[in-house]
Formats: sequence, structure tokens, C-alpha cells
Amino acid sequence: MISTRLPSSSAAWRERLRSPLTWHVAGFVVLLFVVIGLGIRFGLDWAAISGSSNDALLSRQIQFKALDFETAPLRGIDKRVEDSRAQIKEFYSKRIPPNYSQIAMRIGDLAVKAPVRLTRVGYTQGKPGSDLTEISMDAGVTGDYPALMRFINGVERDKTFFVIRHMTLTGQQGGQVSLRLTVSTWLRPGDVPADMPQTLEPGAAEPAGQSGQGSKEGE
Repeated sequence: MISTRLPSSSAAWRERLRSPLTWHVAGFVVLLFVVIGLGIRFGLDWAAISGSSNDALLSRQIQFKALDFETAPLRGIDKRVEDSRAQIKEFYSKRIPPNYSQIAMRIGDLAVKAPVRLTRVGYTQGKPGSDLTEISMDAGVTGDYPALMRFINGVERDKTFFVIRHMTLTGQQGGQVSLRLTVSTWLRPGDVPADMPQTLEPGAAEPAGQSGQGSKEGE
């Protein structure tokens, strides 16, 4: 009985192997596995490409942001330059004296208002600059203490641009205090008097014949 079933089973398998349907099914299964494999590989490749694209995009965004920060100070620079020029022009017109006489007049007015007495007043000029030349006033100032403070505050706060360079106590007697004061202001090079002597560098010897030049008042 066993021997009769075996040939029947083998014959059935042979019949199935000969059947075109079996080969079609087998081919379909193989093709299905191939398609699944290709799909998985495509998905992995796509994920890798997408990740690289995102990294590149992020890198570009970071570079753009850094460039944006670097160029931010330059935005509107034309307007700022124009504003700066206007401010400089206003400063020159309001605080730089138009001539030497205006310097002497303002110092004299402040001395009278304090009141203090100016002596041995001398003016010298520094090295000419492209825009401005420094003018130095050296003078003795005598008065009581409150008057001296009013004079010094007046010089520092005056509309004309004055800068106190040096201030030295030279004497005190009977309530009167004496100072040696050096004050600087500036003139446009064309407004500097041609005969005004040069300001000496610290420690430099005074040229012969220049002693006493530039003293305009209070001798």
C-alpha cells in the first residue's frame, strides 16, 4: 500500500513542476523578493541623500546668518556718514572760533565775569593740521578762590571749545590765589595769524627772539 502511494505522490509533483502555472508562481515570488529588495535599497539611499541635503541646507543657512551679522553694521552707513559730516560741520560752526580775536575776547569776558585778573597772557600755535590747528594760551590768573573756580568752570563750559591743559598754583597771599593756566582751543589753518609763534615741545629751548612774542594782553 505504501509503495502504491509513493509513485502517485512523485507523479503529482512532477505534474506540478511541468505546469506553467507553477513556474509563473515561482517567477512571481522571485520577482516580488527582488522588488522588495530594490525598494528597501531605494529607501535607504533616499534617506541618505535626504540627510545630506538637509545638512547642506543647514550649513548654507548658518553661513547666510553669519554673513547677515557681519554686514549688519554696514547697513545705512551712507546715512550715518552724512549725519557725522553734518555734526562735524555744526561743531565747527558753533564751537570753533572764527578767528584769533574771538579767542581773546571770550577769555577776557570770562575773566571779567568771574572776576579774575589775567597777566602775562601769551598765545602760540601748534603744528598746522589738515582741518584744525591747536592754539595754546598761557597766562597767570589771580583772584580769590570762588572767583578762580567760576573762571575755570566758565572756560570748561563755554560755547567756544576750550580745553584746560595745565593748571599750577604759583602763590597765595591775603586771600588771593595765583595760578599758571594753559588752555587750548583750535582754529582753521587759514584763520591762524601769520605772526603767531609756535608752541614749544616740552623741554625744548625757546628760540632766540621769540621770548615775549604772542603776548597780547595783561603784560
